[in-house]
Amino acid sequence: MNKEDLKTILKKTYGSIAQKESCGCGCGSSGCGPAITRKIGYEDSELKSVPEEANLGLGCGNPTAFATLREGETVLDLGSGPGLDCFLAAEKVGKTGKVIGVDMTPEMIAKARANALKSNAANVEFRLGDIENLPVDDNSVDAIISNCVINLSPDKDRVFAEAFRVLRTGGRLMVSDIVLTGELPEWVRTSTTAYSACVSGAEMKDSYLEKMKKAGFENITVHHETPFTADLISFSDDRGCCGKALPDISGCDGIIRSITVSARKP
Repeated sequence: MNKEDLKTILKKTYGSIAQKESCGCGCGSSGCGPAITRKIGYEDSELKSVPEEANLGLGCGNPTAFATLREGETVLDLGSGPGLDCFLAAEKVGKTGKVIGVDMTPEMIAKARANALKSNAANVEFRLGDIENLPVDDNSVDAIISNCVINLSPDKDRVFAEAFRVLRTGGRLMVSDIVLTGELPEWVRTSTTAYSACVSGAEMKDSYLEKMKKAGFENITVHHETPFTADLISFSDDRGCCGKALPDISGCDGIIRSITVSARKP
């Protein structure tokens, strides 16, 4: 399937998630929303500080916990969804800072903007756009975060090149994402549903880190790595069945990994 077909499927899937008609990666048989986000590294105090509707259980880690964001910085979130990580970042950069969320799904952007109004988050802005072609100026942000999104891109080289472009010299990239340490079964690799569930689009770990290096990043460091197990991976059927875990991947539990990795633009 070509890149545009994949994007069409992803927009439809995550548009349904935004409207609570379906669910995606990070929402499996263990539950959705807070139940999943606690399990992947968020503290109760963090979840209580953001709008409830910003937490749809879509992540695979907590990149803001490792990002060392500072007051006054400009932060960019790649694939910001309903805004969970943007609102957490906004608290850290304060009123003198700014957070920009970019997402390709109009329904997610609408939801995130509504959440910003509810929380009076004046230092957060949401822009509709692709992470392979960011609607952000060159050398304009201090830090980039992303949570379980880059695996969904069919052109990860372009994503990292764009991230490098918009970062200022010395800027940091902090990503939580899904990678692989072995080959997936063919039925998973060729499944568009598995792609939407953050599985079949995942890159081999070594290749993922090499793409970051190829884009120009230095000091590439994996801070956290855990198996991403079946109870965290959701396969939504065409009825919008949330909590339907990906079937028959018990043999893949050691292959599918969640990592949090940082890098710096020299």
